[in-house]
Amino acid sequence: MVHIASIVPISKTVGANRIVPAVAIPHPLGDPDLGGEEEKARRRELTEKALNALTIDVENQAVFE
Repeated sequence: MVHIASIVPISKTVGANRIVPAVAIPHPLGDPDLGGEEEKARRRELTEKALNALTIDVENQAVFE
């Protein structure tokens, strides 16, 4: 499982093993200040990072920057 989180230390505390840092608390997978295509690209980047994290074996917690 991958936890996409705005506050990485909380993800670590609850024991998530794969963590992808998100954009912000109210908009974890997007940035409303960006234009339409830029925001779509940002969402795609985060989603692809999370999917890639699923393909990597981890024994301890890992943060995928």
